Amino acid sequence: MTRILADLPEEDVEWLDALAAEQGKSRAALLREAVVDYRARESQDGIAKYFGLWARHGSQGDDRSYERKFGSDWDGGLE
Repeated sequence: MTRILADLPEEDVEWLDALAAEQGKSRAALLREAVVDYRARESQDGIAKYFGLWARHGSQGDDRSYERKFGSDWDGGLE
């Protein structure tokens, strides 16, 4: 295993330390898990990578309601 040095804002370090204490893990263990999760997400292809993106970021409603709300601005609109 390779050791690295990374600069993080103090508030991120404080958050990371609190999470580590809460989960009974080390800061390094959480960072390793984060890298594994990030790599897994980045290796997904196409629709699997972006499926549910809006929901993960707090969007409510379905795509058709969004289209109805903003579709009238487009030529022809939507039904």
